[in-house]
Amino acid sequence: MSKQDPKMNLTEGPIARKLLLFSLPVLYGNVLQSLNGTVNSIWVGKFLGESAFAATSNANNVMFLMLSSIFGIGMASTIMIGQSIGSGDIRQAKRVVGTSTLFFFTLSMFVAAAGFFLSPQILGWMNTPPDAIEMANAYLRIIFMSMPFMFCFSLIMTILRGAGDSKTPFKFLVMAIILDIVLNPLLIFGWGPIPAFHISGSALATAISQLVALAAILLSLYRKKHFLRITRDDRRLLRYDREIIGSLVKKGVPMGLQMIVVSTSALAMINLVNRFGSEATAAFGAAMQLSSYIQMPAMAIGGAVSSFAAQNVGAGKWDRVHRVTWLGVVFNFVMTGVLVVLIYLFNRQALGLFLPEGRAIEIGMTINTITLWSFVIFGITFVVSGVVRSTGAVMVPLLITFLALWCMRIPLSYYLADSYGLDAVWWSFPIGFTAGSLLSVAYYFWGNWKKASMLTYGAPKS
Repeated sequence: MSKQDPKMNLTEGPIARKLLLFSLPVLYGNVLQSLNGTVNSIWVGKFLGESAFAATSNANNVMFLMLSSIFGIGMASTIMIGQSIGSGDIRQAKRVVGTSTLFFFTLSMFVAAAGFFLSPQILGWMNTPPDAIEMANAYLRIIFMSMPFMFCFSLIMTILRGAGDSKTPFKFLVMAIILDIVLNPLLIFGWGPIPAFHISGSALATAISQLVALAAILLSLYRKKHFLRITRDDRRLLRYDREIIGSLVKKGVPMGLQMIVVSTSALAMINLVNRFGSEATAAFGAAMQLSSYIQMPAMAIGGAVSSFAAQNVGAGKWDRVHRVTWLGVVFNFVMTGVLVVLIYLFNRQALGLFLPEGRAIEIGMTINTITLWSFVIFGITFVVSGVVRSTGAVMVPLLITFLALWCMRIPLSYYLADSYGLDAVWWSFPIGFTAGSLLSVAYYFWGNWKKASMLTYGAPKS
């Protein structure tokens, strides 16, 4: 595949079918990654005890923060590659690949080294329980050592999605997940000549699975002669291109900050709910577990429309960009809506997967009744923001997220809690989500996002 596969060309052909087929592997990958985390947590929690579970929970929070920090930079490279391919400039796309690869590898080595030596301090800052510190440190140090594999594997998957291919990343993600699930009990408990590594075995399973998947996907891409591979003749593209690195940082950091704004607002909500006792906290935790799955279609569609729109922005096909937007909104309504209806039909049974019968389930049912439908509205923000970001307009989506969460939903939830009690808190979700969606749609119609650009030359024009 020395040239781009026509099936991966997102600037031609029927949009609806291609958008759906592109979104589904991303969605399935998100679901499998969540299930993988759940299975691994069961091995540790059930067989190594509460202290071990607390250790991995604290360490995984650090890992999530590290991966979140590079999410935006990965998305920025995806958009630049998509725009370059859409404009027919494969050389520029490979230039982005070369600089992004070198930049990511350097960044990952720095994170790995700093994290390895600072992991005890990091766990101390997180107030990790004393009985879990030693295990968490052993686990986290191995995770940090595997960061170069994780970062590079993540980058390759984003590059392929920017090139219009979501199936190949999914195949190798499945490989990594299956390997991780198989290796977890094997390395935790040992078998035959393989010693028992206990909690370190869980981290080793993650590291090995990421390394094997990285090697396998690279071997596959070079064997198939993928048109974006860096060949011997392209070695000079493996350099620190100041313009591209500037765009990766300038455009990527705000996208990464969006994730941090969302995650910190979730911590603020947990802090508030903790006031009402362990039953309320357990109910909120169970409801959020369910909502995390409900958000997955919107997240997958948001990523898909960003890749779609980026290629069409590069090609100057703004009519297709707008059609992608509205098809993405429709897909979100259908896919997210179906999941919401299913949870409403089996509300008690769904919460019963996480909670024993009692008051916590009643609280959880109230949370779901008030909040679940609003995640359909929240999905509009994912889709519209994905399209807007495809031009390089990243600051306004960050500002909208901050306004909707930290200037509206969080203050409103605390006010409702103090004035009307626990049940009123949940209304902050639909109100905050609606505000965010209205602001996003308003910016889409009347903002100047079409004039944004990822690189200083070749700025897309409407």
